Amino acid sequence: MKVLKFTIVTMFVLLTATSCKNEKKESTTEKSQMQEVLAVHDEIMPKMGTIGNLISQIDVKIKETDSTEVLVNASRDLKDSHKDMMDWMKDFGEYFDSDEILNGKELSSEKQKTLDEQEAKIKTLRDKMNSSITNAQNLLK
Repeated sequence: MKVLKFTIVTMFVLLTATSCKNEKKESTTEKSQMQEVLAVHDEIMPKMGTIGNLISQIDVKIKETDSTEVLVNASRDLKDSHKDMMDWMKDFGEYFDSDEILNGKELSSEKQKTLDEQEAKIKTLRDKMNSSITNAQNLLK
């Protein structure tokens, strides 16, 4: 549990620093792939609180309604989305150092391939999170 808390705090500090830093690229206003990946992260990170709230609401409703399969599946999807986001952040922080993330340090071809994979994962995760949130909200109406 301490490792998870440390990872969460580390990623929060790292990503806060990323979102607050001034753009260092002088010749272009175009975002780098790393910045695009972090932008997707920044877009969905605030939804983690929404997911937590929805899990609580769905779980209460499950207890009140004899655990219908639809509600159980919705709760599972929300929990999976939450876990997947935590796993993605942990992995991302292990793959790249702060210079690569914050300062645009050039990536090796192996790390570039990893960034491509991480970009695909975070975009898939965004879709999964949005879908599980929408589904849960519709069930709670």
